[in-house]
Amino acid sequence: MKQQIFTGRDGQKLYVELHTNYRDRPTIVFLHDSLGCVTLWRDFPEQLAAVTNCNVLMYDRLGYGQSDPMPTSKRSNTYLESEADILSQLLQEQGLRDVILFGHSDGASIALIAASKYPRGIKSVIVEAAHIFVEDITLRGICEAMEAYKTTNLPERLAKYHGDKVDTIFKAWTETWTSNDYRDWNIEHLLSRITCPLLFIQGESDEYGTLSQVEKTVRQVGGRSEKYIIPGVGHTPHKEVPDLVSKVVSKFINTLV
Repeated sequence: MKQQIFTGRDGQKLYVELHTNYRDRPTIVFLHDSLGCVTLWRDFPEQLAAVTNCNVLMYDRLGYGQSDPMPTSKRSNTYLESEADILSQLLQEQGLRDVILFGHSDGASIALIAASKYPRGIKSVIVEAAHIFVEDITLRGICEAMEAYKTTNLPERLAKYHGDKVDTIFKAWTETWTSNDYRDWNIEHLLSRITCPLLFIQGESDEYGTLSQVEKTVRQVGGRSEKYIIPGVGHTPHKEVPDLVSKVVSKFINTLV
C-alpha cells in the first residue's frame, strides 16, 4: 500500500491510498459517501480487489478523514460536479487510464458526473445508492440523521474518523441538501453522455432513495447498463451484504476484462 498526498490546484491536500498488486489490470477507484472516508470502507476494497484481481485507489475528499479541512460548511449547489473535477485531476496525476469507478451515495453521484464529463480512461462505473435528483425520502433520511446528531453519540463516533472536522462536514451535507434552492438539483441531463458499461446496485429498503433513482439512471445512460436490487437491504449494501456485493461486482467486472 502506498500512502500519498494529492495537492489540488487550489493547494488543498487530500489523503490518497493506492494498492497496486496486479500488473496490467484495471484500478478500482472508491468514492465515499457524505460522511465517509477511506477508513470507513473497512476491508471491502481489499476483499473486492482479491476476487477481481484489480488494483485499488481510495482517497478522502476535502474535509474528510485525513485530508485538509473544508474552509467553510457553505457549499455550492454544484459541489458534486466540482468533486468530479477534482477526481479527474487526481486520475491524471496518477496516470491512470484503465479505471473502474465505484461510488457510494454522494460518491456514486460523483462517479456518474465524472464518467459523463471525463470519459477518457474510465472503463466502467459501478454505483451504489446513487442520487441523480432530490427525493422526499432523501430529505426525511437527512432530517432523521440531524436529529440523531443532536440526541445520540453520533458526533463522537464520526470524530474517530474525521477528528475536529465533524461539525463542518455534517453541516455541509445536511444544510446543502435541505436548503430550498437545492431541491431542483438534478443530473439526468448528463446521463446520456455516459457510454461505458454501468452497474447500479441498490438496497430495496434504502432509507435515502427510491428505485426511481435506479430505473431513471439505467434507462438514460448512453451505454450498456445493468441493475441489481437487493431485497431487505438499506443504503449501504457493501457493508450490509459485502459477500453478495463482491460476487455481483466481480461478475460484472469479468464481462469487461
